[in-house]
Amino acid sequence: MRFKRGVAVAAIALTSVLSVVGCAKDSGTSNNASGGSGGTEGCKTVDKPPAAEGGATSSDAGANVDASKLRVGLAFDIGGRGDASFNDSAAAGLDQAIEKMGVKKENTKELTATDQESEDAKQARLRQLAQEGYNPIVAVGFAYSTSTVAVAKQYPKQQFAVVDGFAEGAPKNVTFLGFAEHEGSFLVGVIAALKSKSCTIGFVGGVNIPLIQKFEAGFEQGVKTVAPDAKIVKTYITEAGDLTGFTDPPKGQVAAKGLIDQGADVVYHAAGASGKGVFAAAKEANVMAIGVDSDQYNQKTVAAYKDIIISSMLKRVDVAVYDFIAANAQNDLKSLPPVFDLKVDGVGYSTSGGKIDDETKSWVESYKQQIIDGKIKVNDKPTG
Repeated sequence: MRFKRGVAVAAIALTSVLSVVGCAKDSGTSNNASGGSGGTEGCKTVDKPPAAEGGATSSDAGANVDASKLRVGLAFDIGGRGDASFNDSAAAGLDQAIEKMGVKKENTKELTATDQESEDAKQARLRQLAQEGYNPIVAVGFAYSTSTVAVAKQYPKQQFAVVDGFAEGAPKNVTFLGFAEHEGSFLVGVIAALKSKSCTIGFVGGVNIPLIQKFEAGFEQGVKTVAPDAKIVKTYITEAGDLTGFTDPPKGQVAAKGLIDQGADVVYHAAGASGKGVFAAAKEANVMAIGVDSDQYNQKTVAAYKDIIISSMLKRVDVAVYDFIAANAQNDLKSLPPVFDLKVDGVGYSTSGGKIDDETKSWVESYKQQIIDGKIKVNDKPTG
């Protein structure tokens, strides 16, 4: 069976006359990202960038791969399958491997972390999967980094991966699956700048750690690239060391309300399950929100808020999990990219719900191609 999962970066034909948006035009209307003449609300934007030009990018990972002999173990982070975010994206990668590469559902096992658990508990979960013969084993979330290294050393013939992982001294049977979250966040920053009417835009991070700061950095750069005078208000639910910032919707709601009270009418969250609270605050205030990791407009667990979700930054954990399984089936881990970025469809943005009109999309696609071509370098650390 064949599955081609790469994304085409569509070349948009240049017309004889490019539509150019002046710096003082309103970008806040829902049907025209550039606002048209006579608008009084919205961010003052830079000139519209030239239409995207570039060849399609794609990847054939998983094409014609038979993974039916693999027994795949998946160790979820807190929240597990059904979190409408990070874990669900990982689960989608496994589901895709079952559908497209012949992995047998009965040969898979999923285990989930508990709140505030110890390293011993994480190791025990991974060790259970290893002892039961699952290979490969995917641990979802940076919190598994140390535990995975320890267990992998005990089971050198089995392959392990850690989504967002990092650790010194990792053995060769550990693969760290990293992403260019800042690149995808840049794109939804463009959307936020074009859709905001107050030109005050909010960011809610789950936990104040370098990983989530990447989301903040790219988002802020995307906003400022389009609307240099935009005001960005931001907050983190918890500080480093307290991971409940990813699992506490009520705190997410309080955090988002604080930004909305400051005038934010578009709020982007990188807060895991706490994002449900961000959506709740946005719906209550009748402002717009941007989701994260998976296409949250289509997630059943946040369906009550879909009317205010204008886009989501797609962190394609599903792609990374799927590709890691494919690489193991082919015994070719070197085929994996060093980072899952825009070039390999590792990050992106969603258009579900019809709130991203063609004009807005043309702006986003132009900046996307410039990032892929290296014309724009996206910050991975906040500038202030």
